Amino acid sequence: MKKTVSIICFLLSYLLSIAQDIPSVYVDHKGIFRWEDTDKEASFFGTNYTLPFAHAYRAVGYLDADRKAAIDEDVYHFARLGFNAYRIHIWDVEITDSVGNLIENEHLDLLDYLISKLKERHIYVLLTAQTDFGNGYPEKDQPTGGFSYQYEKCNVHSDPQAIMAQRKYLTSLVQHVNPYTGVAYADDPIVVGFEINNEPCHDKSSTQTRDYINQMLKTLRKAGNRKPVFYNVSHNLQMTEAYYDTDIQGTTYQWYPTGLVSGHTRKGNFLPNVDKYAIPFSGVKGFDNKAKLIYEFDPADLLYSYMYPAVVRSFRSAGFQWITQFAYDPMVLAPYNTEYQTHYLNLAYTPQKAISMKIAAEAAQKLPLNKAYGTYPQDTVFGDFRVSYKQNLSELNSPEKFYYSNTTQSIPVNAKRLESIVGYGSSVMAKYDGMGAYFIDKLEDGVWRLEVMPDAVLVSDPFAKSSLQKEVVRIYWAAHKMQLNIPDLGSSFTIKGINDGNKYDEHITDGTIKTIMPGTYLLKTNNLKVSSTDKWQPEALWGRIQLKEFVAPKGRQDSAYTVCHTPNWCVESGKALLIKAMVAGAIKPDSVLIYTDRVSFWNEHNTYYKMKNVGAFKYEARISPEDININDLKYNIVVFFGNKVQTFPEGTYTHPLDWDYIGQQYYETFVVKSESPVTLFTAKDNWSNAEVYTIPAYIPVKREFCHSNTRKDELSFKFYPSTDTSKFYVRKYIKEDVAMRHQRMGKGEYLCMYASKIPANLKIGFVTSDGITYSAYCSVPDNSVIRIPISSLKQCETALFPTAFPVFMEKYFYPQSEVAFDINKIETLEFSFEGGNMDEYELSIGEVWIE
Repeated sequence: MKKTVSIICFLLSYLLSIAQDIPSVYVDHKGIFRWEDTDKEASFFGTNYTLPFAHAYRAVGYLDADRKAAIDEDVYHFARLGFNAYRIHIWDVEITDSVGNLIENEHLDLLDYLISKLKERHIYVLLTAQTDFGNGYPEKDQPTGGFSYQYEKCNVHSDPQAIMAQRKYLTSLVQHVNPYTGVAYADDPIVVGFEINNEPCHDKSSTQTRDYINQMLKTLRKAGNRKPVFYNVSHNLQMTEAYYDTDIQGTTYQWYPTGLVSGHTRKGNFLPNVDKYAIPFSGVKGFDNKAKLIYEFDPADLLYSYMYPAVVRSFRSAGFQWITQFAYDPMVLAPYNTEYQTHYLNLAYTPQKAISMKIAAEAAQKLPLNKAYGTYPQDTVFGDFRVSYKQNLSELNSPEKFYYSNTTQSIPVNAKRLESIVGYGSSVMAKYDGMGAYFIDKLEDGVWRLEVMPDAVLVSDPFAKSSLQKEVVRIYWAAHKMQLNIPDLGSSFTIKGINDGNKYDEHITDGTIKTIMPGTYLLKTNNLKVSSTDKWQPEALWGRIQLKEFVAPKGRQDSAYTVCHTPNWCVESGKALLIKAMVAGAIKPDSVLIYTDRVSFWNEHNTYYKMKNVGAFKYEARISPEDININDLKYNIVVFFGNKVQTFPEGTYTHPLDWDYIGQQYYETFVVKSESPVTLFTAKDNWSNAEVYTIPAYIPVKREFCHSNTRKDELSFKFYPSTDTSKFYVRKYIKEDVAMRHQRMGKGEYLCMYASKIPANLKIGFVTSDGITYSAYCSVPDNSVIRIPISSLKQCETALFPTAFPVFMEKYFYPQSEVAFDINKIETLEFSFEGGNMDEYELSIGEVWIE
């Protein structure tokens, strides 16, 4: 069987490779990437992917998975997402010896294999030759004997012995013949060029930096390289002029607009953070004749699907032609997100983000270079593209393509001309309540290809500490209904499964496929008059893929269920509470009940509510006011299937009323009086999740919880300014805490704070869902209580936190128009003040509320 599969893979590889010519690219004298065969401008968009090296390599081994098979799967998804660019910083410590000789080992073999597979899919490659750091993260570094382990990163570019080793290594690398393509890296048209090293550290003189780069350039030329060579200019800004005083043909940059490694999923409107990519040294001599590349970018620690096209818009406006995200998770590791905890992207496991990336890939091709689209929120619509924080949506709406990362109400600009529909959720073209991506592509008039991915259900925070023992997303293969409304296809068509093992074959009369499973399908209208559909056999090639190709992880087959539910923090007394939950399993449960503690905890008289299935895995129930206790509501969600039961949040296989039920956990919602003040912050509850930011970054801050028996507990922050212009911020995301109190907030007149110590110029306010900040200076405390009229909050600049990389990114967003403050749009509570010439400032907060 394995031999047969290998032969099929080889034949597919051969057919794909001979079916397409691969033109080279060059950089012209104005720093523009152009196709060598047409001289037209080239544009590249894709990802980084590190399976041949470091933790990814090892972790795939821990799971006893086939590394080359994993590469095959992921590269297919790259093609499906429209990527035409791939970048990797090679872990030189894993393919070199102590003096820089290239070692022919499994790491290099996997890189060669990966490049060959990318070439088959017409995906171009940028090779960054060196990382000059260890191969451990997130584990410990592994001893390999590689030359760069002998030097500190900031010395590897200046030490004569290290430079000699690098020259030897670079020579061998560009001359290395890939056994899978038969071509040396320096001669392969799929390789666009080389970046000398990843995020270099230059702490010597400008002359030394320039001379180092020129030595590397000379080495590469002598080795036979005629491809463009690039260098990172977004680090070591004191060396900027030295970078441009060399013969490099392109410059590389990164962008992490939401910081890195928060340890949790971030929430809020981050569109102001990506409003523009401003380069402060754009006036340096030589800047205009160097190509500009983004080697890494990612809105890290976010699960939203609205960001990627907005990032690409800003990149294109700034003149970038190569844009590669960091980093795509191998599908075999994606259930756990162990490779890079702060990043998470995979078509199967993060379908909405993946579709946003596909839309961004289109934006990279369609948006002209150096065109501006105004300032946020004006730039949320650009060309055929739209992004929306409120709808968590990226969207492409052109005459030929209609793509959306979430359910949308948009109407295609020309449904009759559509050739491709890609979505998650529903639209007027396709109604689907599954939780995976789908692709609907026109092959010819009346003939379409449908690809449906399985359901991806979030079970834990993917940005918290990771482990191969902890799933963050679980895959289920479930049958769902899909209703198509494609004019060219009509409501009457045949649908036939074409991926291996898919025997589905049905005639549809009303446009509704009543039960569709993950797989690939051929759809043919019954109104076909003349057709060449015989050519659309499962093995036929279509673009960069084979018609029958389908790659997806296996779904859960056991009888365990997953319940995803976050209880409301509070509910007002006398009001009903709508409880929503995601209940996922290999089969649909018989019923889902909510048991409350209305009488006592627990007995046969306990009130229970049957949850209604409102779509796919979605369930909800409305709890009546009389069944909610005076102080709080405690409840369990119980899933029934066959003669079994599973009780959540613990997932125990016993019923709360069983004599041997040992569950100790329950969901809890606090009950507050409707007229009571709206609590925004308490020291005890917010000890760990209040976030501190400083400008400049990395100014020391000491946080301390202060318990008192005589007055309110307080959370104390002590700040130690580094300059007279230092600024300090404390933020707390509160959107979900106040979600049930909008009516009471609308009646609020004062923003109040109990604080024993405050800096003289302290401001307090909110960041809203519009991404705009409103604040007011605090008055002098009256018996430690400050009361600020809500009407005194004024629109001001929004500080862009978390701190972005590179460090020269904008620190503030300045709205270009006045937007009236709406208290029901508040999402983040913010304290801020400017430092002066004092050695220490202290802010001690006990509680914040609206009354």
